[in-house]
Amino acid sequence: MVSELQQRMQDSFVEHVDEELLMDCMRCGFCLPACPTYLATNQDESHSPRGRIALMKAIRDGDVVWDGSVEESFDMCLGCRACEPACPAGVQYGVLIEETRVAVQQAKPISVTEKAIRKTTFDGVFADQKKMAAGVKLVQFYQKSGLQKATRKIGFLNLFPPFMKQMEAALPTIETKKKREPVLKPSSLKVAFFSGCLMDTLFQETNRKTIEMLEWLGADIVLPKEQQCCGALHGHSGEMEKGMRNAKANLKAFDSDDFDYIVNNAGGCGAFLSEYGKHLEKDPQFAEKAAEFSRKTIDISSLFVKLGLNAKLKQMGGAEESLVTYQDSCHLRNVNGVFLEPRSLLQDAPGFEYKELIDAGCCCGSAGIYNILQPEMAKRILDAKMRGVKEMQPAIVVTSNPGCLMQMQMGIQNEGLEKEMKAVHIVDFLYDAIHQNQTQG
Repeated sequence: MVSELQQRMQDSFVEHVDEELLMDCMRCGFCLPACPTYLATNQDESHSPRGRIALMKAIRDGDVVWDGSVEESFDMCLGCRACEPACPAGVQYGVLIEETRVAVQQAKPISVTEKAIRKTTFDGVFADQKKMAAGVKLVQFYQKSGLQKATRKIGFLNLFPPFMKQMEAALPTIETKKKREPVLKPSSLKVAFFSGCLMDTLFQETNRKTIEMLEWLGADIVLPKEQQCCGALHGHSGEMEKGMRNAKANLKAFDSDDFDYIVNNAGGCGAFLSEYGKHLEKDPQFAEKAAEFSRKTIDISSLFVKLGLNAKLKQMGGAEESLVTYQDSCHLRNVNGVFLEPRSLLQDAPGFEYKELIDAGCCCGSAGIYNILQPEMAKRILDAKMRGVKEMQPAIVVTSNPGCLMQMQMGIQNEGLEKEMKAVHIVDFLYDAIHQNQTQG
């Protein structure tokens, strides 16, 4: 006899998970060596893209009983989408795992506590940039008031799980936001800047440097008001409807034909922004705007290349003194196909020697809030990543996403390598390299 939960789950999968997309998978296995969780679990098929797709179809068809092991398989997925470029059949795994998480979220019983957390997170902090800013101000107070120092000294953080202590240590120092003075000069290129939620709060200095560099390269920068979190966190957590609420708010905020590009400096955000058109293609009110928004969306490294930064870097010259490497943002590489541009910029940066990191395209284990929800697996993946870093011993590990940046910094701290190396956002790296070269010159 089919249980009520089993029937509810099957009905939800039938409603939300596209059967035609499930049938695209040929079970060839090309995705297996690209999947971090498959490799980290000693090649457990249930933790591979192929295995998860088989489970999705089996739940949809009523052939498998929904239980904790099935839910764990879906929860354990990083959503890195490394399987997509590896797939010869073009399976849209990203769509399938998002649809699956919506189906699960709609069907499974949710505790009062989880409901409260989801409401606070998705309807509060990540739905209103002002609330996000207020939350970050509390973190800033914690850092500046001496409370952080006292907390660490008395060992209060030892009462929490180890990964929380490590994440606290990896938080960037939050500076007071400086008022922006626009550069008033004629420009034929108008660029709208998607400032992001974490980037405009925890990493606001990176945003400032991003704008300054773009203006230096000749772009006219506009920061549309009322822009919100991109919605990626919602979409990856089974809250796609709320993610699209944020998307629509952003489409309204960036609704101008004057913009040549809509640039972002966070790989995870950029991937979701670039897929607004896909997510809203059936919405009669927003389909056209979403398609245009996605067409104009561009990553900061790609725009730097288009604006001729490589040539400027080469002109600066300088002896190669320090070793730098690059850790890909999964979504920037696997969804947007951007991986050559950041590498070319690092190769041309004055005063540095670039060397490719072992398995640079493999996930670092951050994956949005995955390292909070799945700390054990996230650490296992990070430890594997750090083996390559330790073998290379670079002075700087460059990243293109805030989550990756904090994860790599955590890995450096876990290995006790803070005095030998650091993790840096690509904008900060290039900005500092240029200014250091100009100062020395």
